[in-house]
Amino acid sequence: MEGKRKKEEPRRPRTSVKKTVVKVWNYKWVYLMLLPVLAYYAVFRYAPMYGITIAFKDYNIFKGVFESPWVGFDVFKKIFANKNFWSAIRNTFLLNLVTLAVSFPLTIIVSLMLNEIAGVAFKKVTQSILYLPHFISWVVVAGIATNLFALQDGTINMLLKGLGLQEVPFLSNEGWWIFTYVVCNVWKEIGWGTIIYLAALTGVDESLYEAAYLDGASRFQRLIYITLPSIKSVIVTMLILNISKMMSIGLDAPLLLGNTRVMGVSEVISTYTYRIGIQKTQYSESTAIGLFQSVVNIVILLAADKFAKLIGEDGII
Repeated sequence: MEGKRKKEEPRRPRTSVKKTVVKVWNYKWVYLMLLPVLAYYAVFRYAPMYGITIAFKDYNIFKGVFESPWVGFDVFKKIFANKNFWSAIRNTFLLNLVTLAVSFPLTIIVSLMLNEIAGVAFKKVTQSILYLPHFISWVVVAGIATNLFALQDGTINMLLKGLGLQEVPFLSNEGWWIFTYVVCNVWKEIGWGTIIYLAALTGVDESLYEAAYLDGASRFQRLIYITLPSIKSVIVTMLILNISKMMSIGLDAPLLLGNTRVMGVSEVISTYTYRIGIQKTQYSESTAIGLFQSVVNIVILLAADKFAKLIGEDGII
């Protein structure tokens, strides 16, 4: 009808794209600072992933990645038929398992001990001394270990000899070499590993300790029934993360501490890959081993996370 006021057309709501554009524009400086990080990961992390295809090619350094012919899973069949490969896997699992069995509980114990220190100054000094070995290069650590554990001129063996005891072949006997390797790893990393647990311990409610104290609980009982249950989720998460790295091991420690006499236990996946990839220029085989190692680590991570959820924990995924 004429004379009637026309109803105003309802405004069209902004689309999700427009909202996103507005939000990005409002935080443009934050995204601008994020660009170098994204560029770093794109260039140095994601782009090189195409190199995984070398594991499925008969790689020729002169033809390059793109021109080298495809061979399917022939490279994997070749490495799986090699006894040295399975020996390296066994040694990797063995060293990681023994190191985890020793260092994991010790790290928790040291964290609890540091948490009980009342003096602030003494606590800081102690933490600094424990953190320091983490920043020492494995080259230096291997040099220190050689001076301490060498059979002929090692400090420990010289002391044993002076006491009339038999010398111990720490670096030339396979069993003693594993012991030396674990000791060096624990000494180097135990202090650094306490950081996460100490951070978790700061979040424990102090009123729980006060209530337990009023009920007559001893310090040890408070530790067992309050402290440990309060950080149980952190302990489980750290255990899962450590288990997920059972197929990975650093190159420095076994390469620098190892020698020809203990190759039966010191030859791990990282050193084996180094020898065939760098020294023997078998790039396809070394890439295939690295890919296999990553896949196994992912499988172990998922299995450990699933097990944690089955026993009532949150897991990490």
